[in-house]
Amino acid sequence: MANATVLDLTAAAGTAKPDVAAEMAAIGKAARAAEHALGLASTEAKNAALRGAAAALRRNTELILAENAKDVAEAKSSAVTTMAFVERLVLNPARVEAMAKSIEEIIALADPVGTVLAQWTRPNGLRIERVRTPLGVIGIIYESRPNVTADAAALCLKAGNAAILRGGSDSFRSSSAIHRCFVEGLTAAGLPATAIQLVPTRDRAAVGMMLAGLGGTIDVIVPRGGKSLVERVQKEARVPVFAHLEGICHVYVHEHANLAMAETIVLNAKMRRLSVCGAAETMLVDRSVAGEFLPRLVGALQKAGCVIRGDEATRTLASNVEPATEADWSTEYLDAVISVRVVDDIGAAIAHIEHYGSHHTDAIVTGDAVAAEKFLNEVDSAIVLHNASTQFADGGEFGMGAEIGIATGRMHARGPVGVEQLTSFKYRVHGTGQVRP
Repeated sequence: MANATVLDLTAAAGTAKPDVAAEMAAIGKAARAAEHALGLASTEAKNAALRGAAAALRRNTELILAENAKDVAEAKSSAVTTMAFVERLVLNPARVEAMAKSIEEIIALADPVGTVLAQWTRPNGLRIERVRTPLGVIGIIYESRPNVTADAAALCLKAGNAAILRGGSDSFRSSSAIHRCFVEGLTAAGLPATAIQLVPTRDRAAVGMMLAGLGGTIDVIVPRGGKSLVERVQKEARVPVFAHLEGICHVYVHEHANLAMAETIVLNAKMRRLSVCGAAETMLVDRSVAGEFLPRLVGALQKAGCVIRGDEATRTLASNVEPATEADWSTEYLDAVISVRVVDDIGAAIAHIEHYGSHHTDAIVTGDAVAAEKFLNEVDSAIVLHNASTQFADGGEFGMGAEIGIATGRMHARGPVGVEQLTSFKYRVHGTGQVRP
């Protein structure tokens, strides 16, 4: 890595400044000013900034990893750090390269800004168009995952939005190094460097100021993190929020499932990455196949290092299964733990998901097309899958390049929040001198 490409991180020491309120107000004003320029920027300029950021990430991989190593070492010294927490925090060369590739995938996406969503002509001759526009200034508050810095910045930039990023204190150094790559890309493309800002303090007061809207300069908040963070955001925010509270995801093995397929899907849904919000936390098994399926599936999960907490029927059919409590059915473990329940039929499975689930991501494994259609229609989750792992709950896997979260609400955005979900629309009306009688 040549000296000319080394990022200057001296301004990102992470110490709280005496007047955080003044600093945050300045950030908000700068974002609003940049948002206007970015909303008018050409697709070519935005893509050039993104290409510059991807190139900077690759050139500065060593520095980014060195900063990340400091964050990881600090996190490991904490008595409350879990395996899943560290797994979310750690970067390696492959993960930095994945960030760069994700940016390139976003570059390849069509620019949503200016897209005509619908158009029609009224009897009086008025021609009306509904056209996509940027949302404005987006505040993103997230924990531990430094890659969110890249995903959020790239998606906001592509959709013409300015972004104020507030990463977790635990990933401050990593996020700062990644953010500087975007500043480099923006500057080289002739766009305002303040279009993507990272809150330069670990002071938690900054979060409260963002939730209050920074004097009207933030248009929407996107939280990405644990339940306590999202609960705080939803409780305190004075601006609209795109969020999901937690990912209590289910895999239901139907009576007509291909059991070999079901075993592969469950193992992947639970164990591929424990810390993602699409990781399966509960498995439901149809009673008619439980006797054949559960012993082998439980054995495979245990061999992979997973703890099983099951209902009475599960513990009767499989060995070394801990008793599940009522709380287990509504717990997002984000760890090598899964709860298992035997259900009488598909109706009971759907009822369980409706009662205990979080409307995030749920899957059915079955060869019965009628049962699959019933599940897909009746399970009210943002993402519902048939014969596929819940770990596909990801904007990149949906062809969106990346995402900054999975929204489980019903307003504006639901499911992966990608480029299109970070836009609004306006109406353009063309007349020939019409006046209203």
